[in-house]
Amino acid sequence: SRTSSALGAFQRRLSARVGKSKALIATARKLAILYYKTIRYGMEFQELGDLAYQQASRDRQIHGLERRARSLGYQLVATG
Repeated sequence: SRTSSALGAFQRRLSARVGKSKALIATARKLAILYYKTIRYGMEFQELGDLAYQQASRDRQIHGLERRARSLGYQLVATG
């Protein structure tokens, strides 16, 4: 959780939401899946970094807000 990697950012974001112990288990699972895919399928692991993960997380959050607003009959307008 102290690293400036995407996995560290994932754990920090999740621990704020669900608690440290559940976030640690979820991060360990994610790491195990990455390891399995690397061994099984020869996938190359690319570390995108902390900032790329935070930007992708923000984009997902904005997309979800837009989708929720559309379903309620509203439209989001960017300001600033």
